Amino acid sequence: MGEGRIGYHASHEQFRPSELLGYVRAAADAGFEAGMCSDHFQPWSERQGNSGYAWSWLGAALAVTPLSFGTVTAPGQRYHPAIVAQGAATLSELFPGRFWLALGSGEAMNEAITGGPFPVKDQRNARLRESVDVIRALLAGETVTHRGLVTVEEARLWSLPATPPSLFGAALSPDTARWVAGWADGLITVARSRDEMQGIVDAFREGGGEAKPMLLQAQHSFAATDDEALANAHDQWRTNIFESRVLSELRSPASFDAAASFVQPDAVDGPIRVSADIGRHAAWLEGDLEMGFERVYVHNVGRNQPAFIDAFGRDVLPRLR
Repeated sequence: MGEGRIGYHASHEQFRPSELLGYVRAAADAGFEAGMCSDHFQPWSERQGNSGYAWSWLGAALAVTPLSFGTVTAPGQRYHPAIVAQGAATLSELFPGRFWLALGSGEAMNEAITGGPFPVKDQRNARLRESVDVIRALLAGETVTHRGLVTVEEARLWSLPATPPSLFGAALSPDTARWVAGWADGLITVARSRDEMQGIVDAFREGGGEAKPMLLQAQHSFAATDDEALANAHDQWRTNIFESRVLSELRSPASFDAAASFVQPDAVDGPIRVSADIGRHAAWLEGDLEMGFERVYVHNVGRNQPAFIDAFGRDVLPRLR
């Protein structure tokens, strides 16, 4: 994980896969040093309007840029852990040292599409922990049989990378951060207030993650004016400012839109870093790096990706190198 400190987050919920591929190429040309993408079956809002298949797209993104890439996924329901391991092994064999994977307990909007019940959080964590063990064993070349919350029968991966990818733990709360520190190679979380982020960092370190890398996905809204930046954030990302227990339980874009129907524009300024001042954006990212995050993946939540990429490449990335 040694290269590059500022990455570009590719939002499959908001853009067609072909369009998004153009944006990551532009981001690489502009000086962004890494990439990551979402892995959703549905968008958070009907206004976002897309949800391409992350694993197909990742192969293309790795092929047409020099960047490393990762994604956050949830094994155990929509994805069988053996299939997650096979996908991770294939990308890592094709692009050595350039793919990482983060694992989380999932959200109903993505996982419940299989028709099975969506378990409560404790059961999802237990299922995730079993899945992690299965994935690690398969990536180590073992033949795996496992019967528990997930079932695996005599599975073996035949095309393995020389070095397996890092497996990060996704956490949105201190309790989850403390828990993932015991099994993950590192942490990934989402930008919130400094106090909330510090609580997650402290819990991860207390749980055994002192020497492990931490990644951050940071939601920004940059535009030509503050009013435009706020309008973009409210239009595209107001469905995403709720607590994690709400985000994980709603089951459709229509449900998220209904829940967010009373969210006023001012409410998104805080959960999202809203400003037309490029210096403020740079200062926010400097603060993230000072907190100990090894890499920050910037997600400009508006649709104005070309203007964002150009401005950050010109005025932010050189300042943070």
